[in-house]
Amino acid sequence: MLKSYDYTHRKGVHYISWEDFAALAAHLAELVEPFHPEIILGIARAGLFPATAIACSLRREMFPIRLTRRMNDQVVHQQPVWKVPIPPEVKGKNIAIIDEIADTGETLAMASERATELGALKVISACLVCHSWANPAPLVTVLVSDELVVFPWDQRVLQDGKWIIHPEILAAISDQSDE
Repeated sequence: MLKSYDYTHRKGVHYISWEDFAALAAHLAELVEPFHPEIILGIARAGLFPATAIACSLRREMFPIRLTRRMNDQVVHQQPVWKVPIPPEVKGKNIAIIDEIADTGETLAMASERATELGALKVISACLVCHSWANPAPLVTVLVSDELVVFPWDQRVLQDGKWIIHPEILAAISDQSDE
């Protein structure tokens, strides 16, 4: 197993509530809508939250895709690996690829490149939050922050029948305080 993401260069913690998420997702839908996407691709797992909200807001079809470094919430791959491919329905269509956060920008870039290879007419990448160091950065983002961003679905996890603070979040906060 590889080490989890390096959280030491994040400064501060930004907790996002479910209400904050709803507002960010609505704003992202407003930013994506002028591109006239015909299909929304949501990057599973957590990117499905904003992708579903945007697909519902824009009344568009949404397909889940998955490329990830993780397995069972543990980082196991150095680079993102395809788990659920982009569907052939993207051919000849305007596509918006949505994720919750762009850290390095690599996942959104890989998905965009693959959609283009499959014949998508136009591809935009979008996310709720982007770190300043993401390269390439997504075309559309609502919030640029170099804080440790904690989404509502990551704040607590169920472990051995008890709700606890997500261990990775605890470790990330500890990494910041060790500096």
